[in-house]
Amino acid sequence: MFIILIILVIIGLWLGFTYNSLVKRSQRVKEAWADIDVQLKRRYDLVPNLVSTVKGYMTHEKEVFEKVTEARTRAMAASGKGEKLEAENQFSQTLKSLFAVAENYPELKANQNFLGLQQELVDTEDKIQAARRFYNGVVRDYNIAIKVLPVSLIAGWFGFKEEPLFDVKESQEREAVKVEF
Repeated sequence: MFIILIILVIIGLWLGFTYNSLVKRSQRVKEAWADIDVQLKRRYDLVPNLVSTVKGYMTHEKEVFEKVTEARTRAMAASGKGEKLEAENQFSQTLKSLFAVAENYPELKANQNFLGLQQELVDTEDKIQAARRFYNGVVRDYNIAIKVLPVSLIAGWFGFKEEPLFDVKESQEREAVKVEF
């Protein structure tokens, strides 16, 4: 009887420790996503200033501004991680096209306000990349933890679900930015 009680206590402790470990990993995933969200918000705030600065120089590039504004709005309105990840990838592509078009305006490239905003945006993009790498690492560890036996049984019982990675579609990242005049 005493041995059965000890075994039950050990199993109970193991269940408790395993559950707590999964909760900690899940919270790290949420924290990492929040870090990305902070940087995305910063980018959303910078883009309107950048567009208004650029508009004065680029009078024939209305379509580029519309695409950037539309992509920004879509990214801000996206709900759920999957939709948000897809919208962010598209938004990044449209920003690249804006900078590609800006290369054709030497007076714009010399404008201090534009240069400052461009540098802030580049800095923000670097921070987004760092946050994305951190998030992906935390998600990888979490997803592995909920899939290995015997922990996967506990994860299934308590509803721990796999989290998506924040990856860039290969076709988007490797594709050259298209600039049309």
